[in-house]
Amino acid sequence: MNMAVMWSGLYVLLWILIPTPATERNSRPNIVIIMADDMGWGDVGANWPQTVDTPAIDQLAREGLRLTDFHTGASVCTPSRAALLTGRLGLRTGLVENFGPESLGGIPTNETTVAEILLSAGYRTAMFGKWHLGTKPGHHPLDKGFQSYLGVPYSVDMGCADPPGANLPYCPACPHENGVDLYEPIPPGCIMEPAVPLYSNHSVAHQPVKLSDLSMMYADFANNFIRNKSSEPYFLYAALSHMHVPLAHAHKYDNITGRGEYADTLRELDGLVESILSVVRETNNNTLIWFTTDNGPWQVKCELAGSVGPFTGKWQASPDGGGGGSVAKTTIWEGGHRVPSIIYWPGHTKSGTVSSALTSTLDILPTMTALAEGNLPTDRYFDGEDMTSIITGTSQNIRQVLFHPNNGIFVAGEIGAVRLGSYKVVYSTGGIPDCSGHSGPARNHTDVPLVFKLDTDPSEAVPLDRNSSEYVTTVELARIALIDLHQSIRSDNRSTVNYTSSEEGRVCCDKDSPICRCPWD
Repeated sequence: MNMAVMWSGLYVLLWILIPTPATERNSRPNIVIIMADDMGWGDVGANWPQTVDTPAIDQLAREGLRLTDFHTGASVCTPSRAALLTGRLGLRTGLVENFGPESLGGIPTNETTVAEILLSAGYRTAMFGKWHLGTKPGHHPLDKGFQSYLGVPYSVDMGCADPPGANLPYCPACPHENGVDLYEPIPPGCIMEPAVPLYSNHSVAHQPVKLSDLSMMYADFANNFIRNKSSEPYFLYAALSHMHVPLAHAHKYDNITGRGEYADTLRELDGLVESILSVVRETNNNTLIWFTTDNGPWQVKCELAGSVGPFTGKWQASPDGGGGGSVAKTTIWEGGHRVPSIIYWPGHTKSGTVSSALTSTLDILPTMTALAEGNLPTDRYFDGEDMTSIITGTSQNIRQVLFHPNNGIFVAGEIGAVRLGSYKVVYSTGGIPDCSGHSGPARNHTDVPLVFKLDTDPSEAVPLDRNSSEYVTTVELARIALIDLHQSIRSDNRSTVNYTSSEEGRVCCDKDSPICRCPWD
């Protein structure tokens, strides 16, 4: 026999019999981004041993990569979600405040989302959960790169629900008769807009949504999407309503922990993550799952809010410092910006690894674009960085500078703090209420900022001495970083956002009903 023919035949046989690694068969992974709502850094047991209600998420951490210095792009809902989807700060996109049930605007049509990039790269795309980036034409998930959608258009407290769920202050359920007088008297602080709707693609499927059924519906949606037999890779954005008030869960989670509504609902969230992980493992190993949350806990909700872990903002909480108030959601303190982040990608992330690299939800778009072999738009600046080297363990750092935008009472979107390695320069403090309803005075520290060294003072208890060379050098570097940022913004392709509201913006499945109620099938 001709030796060349024999070796050629043997090579073909070996090629057939020996499995080719998944990374060679298809280097582009399926992608699942899971984003919880108002969930604290300390709500994940892998971060904070006092938490015992996240066994599935903790398993992800044991089998993947846990990022301990990961930050949201903003510490409130709309700007945070926009930062994840666009890879850009609100100063560029114009998305610096939350939208409400009557908002006429939404995410600018000229802003490109990660879903649009992956769709163009040949991915199947879908989303379930909280959108909060507009409901009018041009701003809907199906207009921004997602091929299918099931979820609520904004926060679940932006309207009545039936039953209402656990909240502070307590709000009554949606009335069952058509009459606006049934809303009176409304408890102080209770939002009684038209009922919260559930979208199925462009249509309102139900109004009010059954909050206790959301987890089951989302699990079914994810299961059906992931099990699709298409040869195309997929992108699923799972934007959970857990742990935003009002808290509600399926009956099987009633008092399952014996430690209250928050812990029971957290256990249901973990169960939803477990169901997604299960179907992923059954169908394809080349799938990247990235778990994170949009911002820290909403402390004004007291026992219905989550844990900030060690990031307690002691200077702000101290009578001698900031005078009290929240150190979490809507603030620039670590409890508001630093969030859980776990990446699970078998064969690529080493099990049980931990990274202290300074990273952000802003990095998701450039990272997913690189892994999907997609193309970034070239006509704008991105604040995110490609984290592939962190994920694969080939690098320990991708940046030294990260900006934290203001929210709440300060100028929305303007930078309230700057991270420089382990240093944090703080320009805005106070003004946000805590569980007691108290807030320390709102202060602008632009001229003489506070500086904390987070590697030795994660609780942000003691600012650096203003007379020290360490302080002077750090403040000057932050000043230069801000100058560079604003120069890039001035030369950037910026967007504007319509933040006007009117009754025309309401989502109503029954125009004749003052509360917009349509029955379930």
